[in-house]
Formats: sequence, C-alpha cells, structure tokens
Amino acid sequence: MNEQPPTLLASRLDVRDRVARLTLTRDDVRNELTGTGLAAEIAAVAEWVNTCHEVSVLIITGEGQAFSAGGNVKDMQSRTGAFAGSVHELQDRYRHGIQRMSLAMHAVEIPTIAAINGHAIGAGFDLACMCDVRIASRAAKMGETFVNLGIIPGDGGAWFLQRLVGYETAARLTFTGAVIDADEAHRLGVISEVVEPADLTTRADELAREIASKPPDALRLTKRLLVSAQRLELDQALELSAVFQGICHHLPDHQEAVAAFLERREPVFGSHSLSLDQRL
Repeated sequence: MNEQPPTLLASRLDVRDRVARLTLTRDDVRNELTGTGLAAEIAAVAEWVNTCHEVSVLIITGEGQAFSAGGNVKDMQSRTGAFAGSVHELQDRYRHGIQRMSLAMHAVEIPTIAAINGHAIGAGFDLACMCDVRIASRAAKMGETFVNLGIIPGDGGAWFLQRLVGYETAARLTFTGAVIDADEAHRLGVISEVVEPADLTTRADELAREIASKPPDALRLTKRLLVSAQRLELDQALELSAVFQGICHHLPDHQEAVAAFLERREPVFGSHSLSLDQRL
C-alpha cells in the first residue's frame, strides 16, 4: 500500500494519469525556497513518489512569474531565518534544510521534468538542474548567481551543474554569476527545449504522458541505471545492466509489451505493489 501524499502549504500536488505535478505556489515571494518551507515540501514529495507506484513521472513548476528565486535575500541581509546563527549553526541548518531537498531530488526513482515558467535563480536554478529534463518558457531567465551575493552554491549546485553541461561551462556560469535567457540556456545544453509561455504546461504534460505510458517498473530501473552509470566503470555498469535486465525479463509488463508489439496494439500495463528492492 502506498503512503498518503505529504501535507503541503506552500505548493500544490496534482496526480493524474501516472503524472504528478508539483506547483510552487508562493509567487508573492517569487517561490523562494528557504523562508517558505518549499525546500522541505519538495523533499517530502520527492521521497513520497518513490513509495507511490501509481506515479511514473514528476513535473516541478512554479506559479506566477518565477520558477524559483532561490534564497530570500532580505533574510540574508538581516541574518534571520535560514541565515541566522554561527558558522556551525548555519552549516547544520544547510545540512538539515535545503541540502535535504538536493539529496531527495537526486534519489528520486522516477523521471523528473522541470517546467521552468519564469526566473530560476540561484537555488531555484539548481532545483531545475536536479531534474532529469528541463523545458523552459521563452520568458524564463536563469543563473547560478551565488557569487554575486558573496556566497557559494550551498545546495550542491557545483555538483549538479557541471554534470549537466561540463566543467568549463559550469565554471563560467558560476564564476560570473551571469543570468541567461532561455535561448542561451538551450544553446549551452542547460535545457532541452524552449517553448512559448502559453505552451509550457501543455508541452510538459505531453512529454510527461509520453514517458508515463512506458512500463512503470522498467522506467524506474532505467532511471536507476542512468544515475548509477554516472559513477560506475563500464564493467560495473554492464554488470548492473545484466542484473536489471534479468529482472525486466521476469516482469509482467515485459510480457505485455512484447505481446502488444507482436499483436500491433497498445499495451496495458499494471501497477505493482512490490517495490523494486523487494524484487532484487
């Protein structure tokens, strides 16, 4: 039995047709992550989708003008909220605060899509980089802007960004704190697609439904393999592939996919109660 979705106050979770959409709803503060509780809610949803086998894709987007403006600069100035305390207290707050979001997003077992509706700045940009795929509105702006405020990417941005675009491009964006538009982000490989603002929701939903139509367990295993392969040597990746492939050949959805292919019909995949770890 799947756990109930987490209670959310600063965001909204909608689930339909195996797609979960998490919308950040604090447009009054440009969906900033640290003073709103959004970082904790994103982490909670990321952890929840791993337990919910009725969900195959997670979309994250913002409501209003911003995807997320990252941290609250006014709190930084006053040294209140998440930015109060000694060096040790701040270190502990980062570890148990926004870094929990980073770890949870990295551990998500299903494909994730960032639908970047507006500004994605600082930690908001890093949140987008934590997703598997990024689609941006042409009106979006984004940047790894921490250095402009005399700080560093404390949420793991230095780790995520260079794995996305390579060291040199990540270094240039991080050292300069430049804010780039959607077309430049696409050219650099930060995002995979740019669409008109009115088309963003529709395009993200189309991609999510296309992915969600695939066999659920094979999809989760594929995500796990892609993430694991980033840190494995080839022989280790091949060994893991062999194990996962052996699992797939014994899944009911594999039999259904093969039958549907040979019978030239659309497959009908089931939802299974056992976790993948229980099948290993």
